Amino acid sequence: MLAAQNRMRRSEDFVRAFHGVKGTSSRVLVFLRRADVDHQADLTDVKVGFVVPKSVGNSVVRHTVSRKLRHIMRARLHEFHPGDLVVVRALPPSADASSEDLARDIDAACLKISRRMAKRDAHA
Repeated sequence: MLAAQNRMRRSEDFVRAFHGVKGTSSRVLVFLRRADVDHQADLTDVKVGFVVPKSVGNSVVRHTVSRKLRHIMRARLHEFHPGDLVVVRALPPSADASSEDLARDIDAACLKISRRMAKRDAHA
């Protein structure tokens, strides 16, 4: 379970994260919005949100996928900077995936994000 200070609850935070950098894999999309270093008030704990739409499955399946994703992301919080906003969106193939498969997909998506951010920073 994610600690309360790491849970994303406000819709404004979800919107901000969706306007960040996106990493994709076959089962999940990961969106990352880096904290604004110019605003020290934003430099709090990493906030993580999850979107598991009805296309993934019925309520039981969606809740199972959500629990797996929460557990995976809790172990990866240290990989993000304070104040970062992260949203993980499950895709329909995540319904049948094991926790290990989902973890690999999240890692792959995060690797794509870090490459995109490095490329963007190199051009800046």
